[in-house]
Amino acid sequence: MAHSPPIPPSAAAVPPLRTIPGSYGWPVVGPIADRLNYFWFRGPEKFFRKRMEKYKSPVFRTNVPPTFPFFAGVNPNVVMVLDCKSYAHLFDTEIADKKDTLLGDFMPSVGFNGDLRMCAYQDVLEPKHAQIKKFIMAILKRGTKVWTTELKVNLDEMWTTLETDISSKGSATLFSPLQHCLLKLLLKSYVGADVSETAPDLAKSGPTIINTWFALQVRPTIAINVIQPLEEIFVHSFRYPSFLARPGYNKLANFIKTQGHDVVQLGVTEYGLTEEEAIHNLLFVLAFNSFEGFTLFIPKLLTRLLSDSTLQEKLRVEARQNGGTELTFTSFKQMPLIQSFVYETLRLEPPVPTQFARARKDFTLSSSEASYKVKKGELLCGYQPLVMRDPTIFDDPESFKPDRFLGEKGAELLNYLYWSNGPETGSASHSNKQCAGKEYVTVTGSLFVAHLLRRYDSISGEGSTIKAVEKAK
Repeated sequence: MAHSPPIPPSAAAVPPLRTIPGSYGWPVVGPIADRLNYFWFRGPEKFFRKRMEKYKSPVFRTNVPPTFPFFAGVNPNVVMVLDCKSYAHLFDTEIADKKDTLLGDFMPSVGFNGDLRMCAYQDVLEPKHAQIKKFIMAILKRGTKVWTTELKVNLDEMWTTLETDISSKGSATLFSPLQHCLLKLLLKSYVGADVSETAPDLAKSGPTIINTWFALQVRPTIAINVIQPLEEIFVHSFRYPSFLARPGYNKLANFIKTQGHDVVQLGVTEYGLTEEEAIHNLLFVLAFNSFEGFTLFIPKLLTRLLSDSTLQEKLRVEARQNGGTELTFTSFKQMPLIQSFVYETLRLEPPVPTQFARARKDFTLSSSEASYKVKKGELLCGYQPLVMRDPTIFDDPESFKPDRFLGEKGAELLNYLYWSNGPETGSASHSNKQCAGKEYVTVTGSLFVAHLLRRYDSISGEGSTIKAVEKAK
């Protein structure tokens, strides 16, 4: 069983017992009011921050979307855990049940995934969880053989496209070229197939297919910041049917079945999966976890680089002096400042901001300030952008400090970097829910930064829009 990561000595003593503050409000009315505050009037971060201030506690009761009236059977009641010590309970498999809690008490139709429950929705005690996760980890390990080579090839192609756009239009946006880069990289590394050669139409339409499939599953739970009340009426008020995504999804599943035969058979022969389980779980990891995860994360790295030219130059010096002539899966270890920069970006802007778990039994939950009795079956919810700003752990927690994770002190802080559904110092295994591809994320983030800074003497822009580049001489 996995347990909570180490806690600082100052927090080691069991804090005094306190009743969990907060309430769920009147039935129907309370959840709807909280939903409107969450999505419309305040947004998620202010919604949680205001309640922390109101209750003077990082642990409290509230409601989170989706809620009534069209989500029958979905219970929006949660116990929030918003400091590092309380949040770490989500990783203790003795007390945290992860069955069907990926998106809280809400679960999209299994029709989105071949009528199967994916590994991401299974608890570690379910019999199929270990088989599927071992299979996925084996595929990821195989992929390391070609990952950095394919990453460089596809990044070069991506930047060439962006340079052409800058030349012709005066600026270029990262989003679409990045997604085409990711699709080719992931299919080659995970499935072993070059989608541009074997299915050129899918190479063009694949990003749109995945984005549609992903959005239809998660839209009821996330803010998209369109005109209100249209967002509440048309986006957050009902489940989306899986048939809307099925034609495109089936194209991707068939591609894996035909072009990734050896990979699929590995799941069948070595890990006891059915062919359908292997195909759909691999596609889920490729599309939901990897493709959409990198789509969210990589632009945040670029935004940070574009916002600080002094930092950009410091990182450029390290990228060019260290890491060897060819970037590899271990090059990032020779670039500690770039690695710290990636960690700090993950701290403040994790790709998956919200994590859930259900209490497997009655237990006492501890925060940095108090202890609380939690009943079996209660749903715990952590919002990482606030957890990772815990002032008892991080100095000046609101500031972006690219060197925060350097040295001995920085290494200790990795115990509290939780973006991967576990501490950065932890390791993914079939017996926990930590992200199977956590090493891919930090390595790829570091290599993306190093590759960019080796390619260009300067790059300028705002957000994920690039306005000018000067190639290295």
